[in-house]
Amino acid sequence: MAARGEFSSRLGFLMAAAGSAVGLGNIWGFPTQTAENGGAAFVIVYLALAFLLAYPALMAELTIGRAKRANVVDALGHISEGKVAHYIGASVGLAGVLTASLILSFYAILAGWMMSHMVEPITTMVGATDASSWLLSQGPFRDTLFTILFSVLTMLIIVGGVREGIEKWSTRLMPSLLTILIALILYVLLQPGAVEGLQLYLVPDFSRITDPDLLMNAMGQAFFSLSLGVGTMLIYGSYVSEQENLPRLGASLTLIDTGIAFTAGLLILPAMFVAQHYGTPIYNDAGELAAGPGLIFSVLPSVFDSMGGIGPIVAIAFFLLMTIAALTSSISMLEVPVSFVSEHFGVPRKIATFVAGFIILSFSIVIVFNFEAMFGFVADLATVYFEPLIGLAFCVFAGWLWSRNEAMKALASGHPDGEGAWFVKVWPYYVKFVCPTLIIAMLYPTIMGLF
Repeated sequence: MAARGEFSSRLGFLMAAAGSAVGLGNIWGFPTQTAENGGAAFVIVYLALAFLLAYPALMAELTIGRAKRANVVDALGHISEGKVAHYIGASVGLAGVLTASLILSFYAILAGWMMSHMVEPITTMVGATDASSWLLSQGPFRDTLFTILFSVLTMLIIVGGVREGIEKWSTRLMPSLLTILIALILYVLLQPGAVEGLQLYLVPDFSRITDPDLLMNAMGQAFFSLSLGVGTMLIYGSYVSEQENLPRLGASLTLIDTGIAFTAGLLILPAMFVAQHYGTPIYNDAGELAAGPGLIFSVLPSVFDSMGGIGPIVAIAFFLLMTIAALTSSISMLEVPVSFVSEHFGVPRKIATFVAGFIILSFSIVIVFNFEAMFGFVADLATVYFEPLIGLAFCVFAGWLWSRNEAMKALASGHPDGEGAWFVKVWPYYVKFVCPTLIIAMLYPTIMGLF
């Protein structure tokens, strides 16, 4: 078997892992969640839970990955001795591979929409009105074409491996994402109506801080924003050097991810109220703010239209931002099945990439042609049910099935204080008792809703 790849630097890992965490849902989901759940009160709770829950759970994936130096199936399969533990671990790993593949299958469709909307202002500027109309109209042919383009682009990056694929492109794409994001924020904040959105985002309503819905939404956002529960962070952890201080690396990643999510809110919420200033409704009949595709493809384009000659340029920049965000996440999701096929079956990486990539792409096209019946079902199955359950399983494996001494040794590797560090001492107990309790509390309403 060929030698496994490894990130060449701390920056390379952070850019790749942050890219995995910062996706479409992070950019449009976090700001609207904040606005609907008490403004800055939600931000405060979210930040607290990001470090009380998401960070320790993240360390479970990173530590298992670095210790076992394997794909998610083999890593969990060998975390504990005994046949039963092996088969349970391998099964959970396979569920992670399946979940990552399911997420990528519908995510590629959304990313394709971003690409088509990025191209549309160009056709409008050159007077190709028929092409512009087609690019903005959802349909099987348009969606299939752009889903294929996005999927192939993802495959071409992954086929390069860890350093020449994931790391190389993440260190290029993430700075580009941040540059475009900051430039758009500066522009939007100068527009009429922006201050109202900023107030909604930054002024806390502390009467909401004990609201069960706020707490659950903040916990879910903190958990999912770090790409936990599908094995991507376990895989990325397996590419981290033994000399790296893993707790510090995980803390840096958590700070970067929460920082970018917060920064996205400085764009999305003010932009929504700029749209309202120009006459676009941003609340539905139930009094809820627009979110998801309705926000991205209805509300924000009205802002661009109101900008006159610079509008198409801003629209291109925005949808380029969204495409980059999608791409940095998609490469981490595709890496989960590719690393499994490549390492477990001894298949060359190039073949594994295109086999896994085209199988997922084929399922994406099936979803495109059965959109109403399948899209929402697949998205909920993967993100609402599978992802948190697998995240819970990772914590159980790290806390209950993995040897505490081995876990501490793996976590302490690269730490200047070794196994004497307070985090290294506390983490095994925290991930054993506290993380599962918090995750089960988060899952309880969802599980009870099934009955």
